[in-house]
Order: sequence, then C-alpha cells, then structure tokens
Amino acid sequence: MNDPARPPLLAAVEAGGTKFVLAVGPAVDQITARHVIPTRMPAETLAEASAWFASQGAISAIGIASFGPVELGTGSSRWGWITNTPKPGWTDCDLAGHFGRALAAPVGFDTDVNGAALAEYRLGAGRGASSLAYITVGTGLGGGLILESQLVHGAAHPEIGHLLPRRPASDLAFPGTCPHHGDCMEGLICGPAIIARWGKPLSDLPADHPGHDIIADYLAQLCHSLIATTAVEIMVLGGGVMKTQGLLERVRARTAALGNGYFPGTARHRIVAPALGEMSGIHGALMLASDALQGA
Repeated sequence: MNDPARPPLLAAVEAGGTKFVLAVGPAVDQITARHVIPTRMPAETLAEASAWFASQGAISAIGIASFGPVELGTGSSRWGWITNTPKPGWTDCDLAGHFGRALAAPVGFDTDVNGAALAEYRLGAGRGASSLAYITVGTGLGGGLILESQLVHGAAHPEIGHLLPRRPASDLAFPGTCPHHGDCMEGLICGPAIIARWGKPLSDLPADHPGHDIIADYLAQLCHSLIATTAVEIMVLGGGVMKTQGLLERVRARTAALGNGYFPGTARHRIVAPALGEMSGIHGALMLASDALQGA
C-alpha cells in the first residue's frame, strides 16, 4: 500500500538480460532505495518488480531503460515494447504498459544505453559537452548517442554494436557470434565472443596475449567511426569487458593512430570511463521518469 505520509517518488527500472535493477528517489541524483532481481520470464519478473515498487510509497512517475530491441516510436501502438529480442520469452513484451498500469503513473522509456548516455551527459563524464556517446561492452555491445544535447532517435534507435568493422588479415578465422551478422562489432568483441574465441574473459588473458590488441583495435575502429560520422566529443566506454586493465589506454592510443591527426577539433574528442560507474543506467532511468513527469 502507498503511504500518503511519504512524498511522491521517482521510480526507475534498468532492465537487463540477466537482472533488473530497481530504484526510487525524490530526484534524479538521489536514490533512497535500490533493489536487484534476476531476469526470469516476463510474468514472474515484472510481478516481483511491481510488488517492490508498491512497497516503497507513492510513485509519481517511472522511467525504464531497457535491453532491446525496443519500440520507441511515440505514434506506435507498440511504444514501450521489447520487440524481436534474442532473450527467450521476452519478444513482444509490453514493458512500459505493464509498469504504467501497475503503478498508475506516467512512464518514460528508452534503451538501456540511451539511459546511461543521458545520465553520463547530465551528471557524469559529459557535463559541459554538447555531445556524448555511451558504449557498453559486456554480454552484448550497445551504444547510446546524444548530439546537440538530444538523444538520437530515428526510424528506431542506434545499433552501434552491429557496425561492421575492417578486419585485419591476421584475424579472419573467427566467424563471430552475432546470430544476425556474424562478425559485427558485437559478434567479435562482446564478452561471450571473447570467451568463444579464447576460452577466457579478456581480463584473464596474459598481459602479452594478442587478444588485448585485437579487441582494442576493434573498439578504436568503433570510436573512429563515431568521430568521423557524428563528430561526438565524449565517448564513454563501460561494461564488464572495459574493466580489463590497460584496455582503455590501448583504445585511446589506437583511436589516435587511426585518426592520424586528420579530424578538426581532435583535442575535444575524449575517450573516458563512466564517471558514474555502474550507476549510469539507473540514474538515466530516473531521468526518464523525471522527463515523463514534466511532460505529463
């Protein structure tokens, strides 16, 4: 039951393939309670999440930053749905609709990486910049993009992880793990791809293992492509793979080498770790809630 003595709260869901992170707070930078549940089938997962929110007090709005693909078209009857995801059981899940009905509150909805990009832009590594890309390299590879202070939405949402890289002649044997594209960025350098290729996470490979330079090169190609196509200022690289010692420095050096001094404004292009650490996504979801409340 909602307690009328408590002030209204913003609610947030960071919906991932392995876990749902839930949080409430009175403002986008204030979390007063946080809870994590495993991602199971939709009915079970969403019921547990809704029950936790109901126990927290009056919810004024909820923001959801979700794994995808998702429907972001505001004119679509399927807005807020997870669509053709490879996550078993979650295809055509009306995620936004469920929480909107369960909590009787306005809903803000976007991808998990767009949520993280929003938080890093407003509260973290991107403060003072006009553009930012957030890239996560973990179970999958995804990216969110902010240009001229606005999240980029087009016919769908950016799928940075499915760019096709230039593969060196020494690295053509591995077919990649993406079920749709094989050797796209995600298929070559996400955590499961690294294990499929070398039998261990990148962080467990010896310091002189060639895998470190291979992964750094592909990530540098991704950063180079973002600079060349969007002129983005700040590139935030997060996720489990990026915790590998020395990887961020390798990516910076290789990106500079690929650019070869060509790009105008080179000094403004920066590759950094998330300033908010593992909290980027959940703070971004709170921002989606706040934006939904202001627009309600």
